[in-house]
Amino acid sequence: MSPACSVLLASYAAALLRKMSFFSDFFRHSLAHHVITGLFTLLLLDKQVMAHPEPPTAMNLYQPNSATRKPRILLAASGSVAAIKFANLCHCFSEWAEVKAVATKASLHFIDRVSFPKDVTVYTDEDEWSMWKKIGDNVLHIELRRWADIMVIAPLSANTLGKIAGGLCDNLLTCIVRAWDYSKPMFVAPAMNTFMWNNPFTERHLMVIDDLGISLIPPVTKRLACGDYGNGAMAEPSLIYSTVRIFYENREQSNGGNV
Repeated sequence: MSPACSVLLASYAAALLRKMSFFSDFFRHSLAHHVITGLFTLLLLDKQVMAHPEPPTAMNLYQPNSATRKPRILLAASGSVAAIKFANLCHCFSEWAEVKAVATKASLHFIDRVSFPKDVTVYTDEDEWSMWKKIGDNVLHIELRRWADIMVIAPLSANTLGKIAGGLCDNLLTCIVRAWDYSKPMFVAPAMNTFMWNNPFTERHLMVIDDLGISLIPPVTKRLACGDYGNGAMAEPSLIYSTVRIFYENREQSNGGNV
């Protein structure tokens, strides 16, 4: 098995084990279905790579299809300290895809906009209002939804998770989610304190977004920014990127190269 797939398989398996110890029977079965489906997809992809005459490497997994345009990835950050990694996440994706970014007002407290890739535009709530002057003008959250092939919210804070689960849309990010076409994939990578992650509301909210078809990239256990040790840290940008890219390229291959 290729090293890249081995790492991802181990990450998904660990995520499944963590979730099994927390969620109710109903949600366990639902989450298990998604994670096991992901494992099976990666196994199939690995077999395809192993059958290639060249040695299977991480780069071979990511050979672009020159006959198609680059994927369009909409990255979004909400108000978690993990937003300090948002620029890094944008760099990960920008070498492979066209990237646009959305940042909530709270996330800007942690984001260094100077460190973003030069070709990545970061949109905020102010842009949502300033770009619309009269009837007939483009509505930013609708235009971003139309443009994107995939949306990735990383980090997803407890507050924004609750808003999405409740259908609230009081900023640019949540307006995009509320207007999202769920025939297109959406991934979320939560980041919050361990006690917030273990709160019963979190289980309920995750069940709601699971029903919408939103894919969860689970948090990891480590020393958190607040000093506590436990589950709740956002997955590393490299893992988020690899998960989304392998999903996209496997789906593109299944669709015959059509985005």
